[in-house]
Amino acid sequence: MSRGAPKPPPPRKLTFATNSVRNTTFAEENNKFYYEIVTRFWHPHLTKINKYDYEARVVNCVAEIEDLPKRDVKVRFNTPDAEGEWMRACDFIKNDSFGVGGTFTQEDGTEYRWKTHNRLLQLVNADDEDKVPVAEYHPHKRHFGVWRMSQRAFLEVKPEACDALDKIIVSYLLMERRRRQAKLKVKLETN
Repeated sequence: MSRGAPKPPPPRKLTFATNSVRNTTFAEENNKFYYEIVTRFWHPHLTKINKYDYEARVVNCVAEIEDLPKRDVKVRFNTPDAEGEWMRACDFIKNDSFGVGGTFTQEDGTEYRWKTHNRLLQLVNADDEDKVPVAEYHPHKRHFGVWRMSQRAFLEVKPEACDALDKIIVSYLLMERRRRQAKLKVKLETN
């Protein structure tokens, strides 16, 4: 009896603790991947993305987002040994000319593109003709639409994109902030 190809590994399901893009956590059920997004009240314009290393039991700041009023948003990626150089967020994520979306490039040269599908963010490999999402945001659900949450929001990341997980999370935070600000502008303009 011959067996077929091995079953591909399941996607990573990073669940959000809250609906905030400034103070939340992304974590797998077993805490193998655990990211903490923190904006302290004494530094309201600096958001730090901390990653908990499960095996070494160490917390490392992998990235920071600086959003000062009337200035460009800046990002820097840190290593455990040193802090990285600040770069403008628009240099990290190249904006699409239409809608909320953008592209960024991983160190290995792979280009990823955020796009919206049914008003939800999806990340696709820019070179893929089929545009199959490698990461996808799923919003929270509530009991009867108003009561407590029946399911928390989560980001589903396929295994082939897990090497870029730090950049995916930072880019998701930037894109979600941009999407929420665009929605807020539309509400203000209609009133």
